[in-house]
Amino acid sequence: MIDSFRKVFFTFSSLLLLTLHVSYAADIQVYTTQNTNNSITPKSIEVAFNHSHLTLLGNNNMNKPFLQRFKKVHYKVYNLAMFMNNDLTYKLLKKYPQFGALTPLTMSIWQDAKGSINIATLTLNGMARVANIPKEDPDLKEYALLIQKALHNALPNGKYKEFSSQTKKDIKKSYQVNLTTSVELEDGEDLEDYIDTFEEEFEAEMESVGFLFPNITNIQDEIFKKYNYNEYDFYHTYSICKFDVIYPISKDHPEAGAWAPCSFYIYKRKGERKMYMGLLGVQNWITTLHITDKESIELLTQTQSAITNILNEVIE
Repeated sequence: MIDSFRKVFFTFSSLLLLTLHVSYAADIQVYTTQNTNNSITPKSIEVAFNHSHLTLLGNNNMNKPFLQRFKKVHYKVYNLAMFMNNDLTYKLLKKYPQFGALTPLTMSIWQDAKGSINIATLTLNGMARVANIPKEDPDLKEYALLIQKALHNALPNGKYKEFSSQTKKDIKKSYQVNLTTSVELEDGEDLEDYIDTFEEEFEAEMESVGFLFPNITNIQDEIFKKYNYNEYDFYHTYSICKFDVIYPISKDHPEAGAWAPCSFYIYKRKGERKMYMGLLGVQNWITTLHITDKESIELLTQTQSAITNILNEVIE
């Protein structure tokens, strides 16, 4: 019965994708509907995603800290949310460890001056490109279809729109930033001590320059162990956000939440002496959102440099 349902659902969903080829060919999709009566809220969207097997790990009202810090907001509603399907995350990470740069996935929710509520997420094309995963991978396609289903459930009368900032350029590069380091244990130190010390220093250095961690996921304990998958000594992901970055960028590009909070992964396989780290490069923001103003580009570039500089300092 379950298999029959899945076949029917994914056959229907595949046909649905064919009808959405214009928006779906891009890296970011925006789903929108009128909400002048305010019946749709970030909370109702969260419920719809949860019912669509996409668990929200955070659904943060950004207007509250924006008002406190900057004294004004750009939108009546502006939320950044993180979501994940554990089963598909496990399957994809097992094949492609670099998928950690999209674990969890992110979205922005905003209500504009015309009363429309909007949700921005990555598309199949966007996820495949930035994570260096074949677009034909069945698990990635299933993930994209779940997102489509969740969007339709969240905004029943919604539609996809092309927004003016969406670049038409056919992007090929991933722009993912990857680092490796050798794991050298001190006398009497074990791997748990090593990663605890590393991450404590990383977190302290990041927080000292204004970065926040709205979510930290121990993939090894929370996902891999449930599937009896024991190939890693540790695998963790961080959701990273900085108000001074997302606030100005979101004014003209509220869909930037498809990229933010930024996911950062760190892992070590059993039997190896190397630790791997990675995150999505800010060139993804610049290119897919068609950001051209010098100030925003410098802000994003400096932000990435700050993260990589901290990582290099901690590694040393």
